[in-house]
Amino acid sequence: MEHNDVLVERTGLLGHLVLNRPKAMNALNHAMVKAVAQALDDWETDDGVATVLISGAGERGLCAGGDIVTIYHDARTGGDSSEQFWRDEYHLNARIKSYPKPIVTLMDGVVLGGGVGISAHASHRIVTERSRIGMPETGIGFVPDVGGTYLLSRAPGEMGTHAGLTGTMVSGADAIAMGLASHYVDSAQLPTLLAELAERNASSVVGRYGQAAPESALAKARWWIDEAYAPDDAGTILARLARVGDPAATAAAETIAAKSPTAVTVTLAALRRARAQPSLEAVLDQELRVSLRALRWPDFAEGIRAQLVDKDRNPQWSPASLADVAPDVVEAAFADLGAHELGLAAPVDETV
Repeated sequence: MEHNDVLVERTGLLGHLVLNRPKAMNALNHAMVKAVAQALDDWETDDGVATVLISGAGERGLCAGGDIVTIYHDARTGGDSSEQFWRDEYHLNARIKSYPKPIVTLMDGVVLGGGVGISAHASHRIVTERSRIGMPETGIGFVPDVGGTYLLSRAPGEMGTHAGLTGTMVSGADAIAMGLASHYVDSAQLPTLLAELAERNASSVVGRYGQAAPESALAKARWWIDEAYAPDDAGTILARLARVGDPAATAAAETIAAKSPTAVTVTLAALRRARAQPSLEAVLDQELRVSLRALRWPDFAEGIRAQLVDKDRNPQWSPASLADVAPDVVEAAFADLGAHELGLAAPVDETV
């Protein structure tokens, strides 16, 4: 493919996909999504491929998310290329979860946004002492997608709510505790592990290298996280965080207060609704509704401008406070798309 943004390799029984944009921290573009999907299609019926591996080129991490700057320009010009990118990406997220062969993902280094979507739905999700995993969307006026609200809503207690609203990166140990990853492996052992994947069963190889994860700082903080994040109102959550008296809770409140009020409010609603959905597919259907509405929010273009384009780190959110986010904005974000629905979830038979 153009520029070899995804390297498609075969070694023994292993099909290996390498996200290959190291200068951009392997940020996903549309062509990469389609290349990964095509390889999965090809290998599903190939008896010579027993295991699929997804990793990232370079030393910085698996993937820093989607190509947000491209989406920014699309949002400003009113284009529709972002919609098709998300449709194909969300189909890929669901495909990875349901794939009939083992998929091993190396969540080593930085794994953000779309990087979580391409890795955390796999059957074997490896983290290391270098892993830094997050869904930072509220900081750019957006809402976690790629199945992120599915994963976060199913983390124990309210750890996922904390991670989703603050956008904070978590460690490999935290990812294990949250259910975002399945195996903790010392990064020095990865080359040997990968060599063995070409010859042996994925579960036996990954299981043999997996070790007990260190204590999760996030799990240790559940004494205040679960109580503070229990409400369904973001303003009430901030008030509870301020009353905890722990420096980490105070920092969390300050972090959330600096994010887009609209994005924080809709993210909380999305997490609560995702928790009630029966499947990843149903949540991805919901996420497309929200993503397409968020694309037109003033905060989305403003957040990307401030963080990634002008880099002044001084977004001017509109509205500027949680109290000013209108309820109809939240409801509109989840409204059915009609003929434009993603349609991943099986329709509900209401005649039974």
